[in-house]
Amino acid sequence: MSPIDDYFKTIEPAKRKELRRIRALAKKIVPSAEETISYGMPTLKFRGKPFLGFDAHKNHIGIYPYSGKVIPELKEELRGYKVSRGAIQVPFDDPISPKLLGIVIRARLKAIKGAARA
Repeated sequence: MSPIDDYFKTIEPAKRKELRRIRALAKKIVPSAEETISYGMPTLKFRGKPFLGFDAHKNHIGIYPYSGKVIPELKEELRGYKVSRGAIQVPFDDPISPKLLGIVIRARLKAIKGAARA
């Protein structure tokens, strides 16, 4: 059992279901992702670097690509969502699509791979 599984036990069932869906979608893209808790939330890592944090809040799911560059780069794709430089707020009644989550994840992975080359 991973630290994320332990974390999910503390989340109410309806919110837990969406967090599990996000995790499963991310693991399809990065099957080797490491699982941890970082900044108090479920986090997936690639090559030791976090690429996706996700957490349930009172009125939304927060998605965090651990980069201040990814969200501004994807502002067109993310229109319709409330965003900050480092977070995407996804309403419970409008879950993020697998395609859009994949775009966010791939943008972060590209940055991680680019930093490794530098």
